[in-house]
Amino acid sequence: MARTYRVTTRTRAGQITGLFALALVALGVVLPAFVPRGVILDLFFILTMLTLAQLWNLLAGYGGLVSVGQQAFVGIGAYAMFAAVILWGMNPVPAILVGGGVAVLLAVPSAFFAFRLQGAYFAIGTWVVAEITRLSIAQWKALGGGTGTSLPREATGNIMGVDLVRSLFGVREAAARDILAYWLALALAVVTIGAIYMLLRNRLGLALAAVRDNTEAARSVGVDAGRLKWVVYLLTALGTGLTGALIHLQTARISPDAAFSVTNWTAYVIFIVVIGGIGTIEGPILGVLVFFALQTLLADYGTWYLLALGLIGIAVMLFAPRGLWGLISARTGIHLFPVQRRLLGQDQLKGD
Repeated sequence: MARTYRVTTRTRAGQITGLFALALVALGVVLPAFVPRGVILDLFFILTMLTLAQLWNLLAGYGGLVSVGQQAFVGIGAYAMFAAVILWGMNPVPAILVGGGVAVLLAVPSAFFAFRLQGAYFAIGTWVVAEITRLSIAQWKALGGGTGTSLPREATGNIMGVDLVRSLFGVREAAARDILAYWLALALAVVTIGAIYMLLRNRLGLALAAVRDNTEAARSVGVDAGRLKWVVYLLTALGTGLTGALIHLQTARISPDAAFSVTNWTAYVIFIVVIGGIGTIEGPILGVLVFFALQTLLADYGTWYLLALGLIGIAVMLFAPRGLWGLISARTGIHLFPVQRRLLGQDQLKGD
């Protein structure tokens, strides 16, 4: 009798993680009823930074496209949302979708330019695109020019869903806006992680890994490397634009320097991915928690805080090149979000 085999990515740890994640999301939905506003703001920050980190990790860690210009999509997404609200009279919540769409529109021409470059030149090219976008937006007088602008009071007072939140929790308008923004950030983070996980588990994910490791070898076996890079780049732009719009909806204030900040939206994101573990879904999750803890502990030390982050990043790259999660995974063999293919026999499938 012939022995049967099957390729699978499923593991016991992955199944347990799925159940735990569902419980955690359910807890996150009801959490505003039990915690103070400050905690909600902290969670909003963690969730938005996690989303940006997962998207950059998809681009660089899985796609091999190391960009230092992601602030272009954060900024253009935020400014598109403000334009939709101030100039077109849209409600801020659906205007977030406009931010994501405009980010994709920016990604199309910038990809034609950036994809002609390789390695460090690609990274520098994405930064140049971000700077050109920032300088162009700074000339937009209708949205405050170089000094920026704020969402009008009538817009912030009529945000879709705020009245429902106020009636549910009996809080003031400002607190209700924060809760709504937190819920949107939670939904965006869940959708982003889920979409990336599903992408990596199917054939596109396998092809993406092949392109990252050796583009020419991947092409030799029929992988359309160019199409894959386009898909990953545009998806990353969409998610980053949506996140940028949501961040600035919560702050209700925007300026070119803040919206296109390379430190806030790219350097910190790269730090999160590198210390957590590039090329893994678990890495950015661990990395954002470490980053938030360091920020909380060291933020009062001014420039020493940035120096400490740099030293920690260098130490991790030297002693744990695969990041903290890579170190944990190598010693325990645990993969919470398994994407590696395994060939299992019939008896192994029954016991798995």
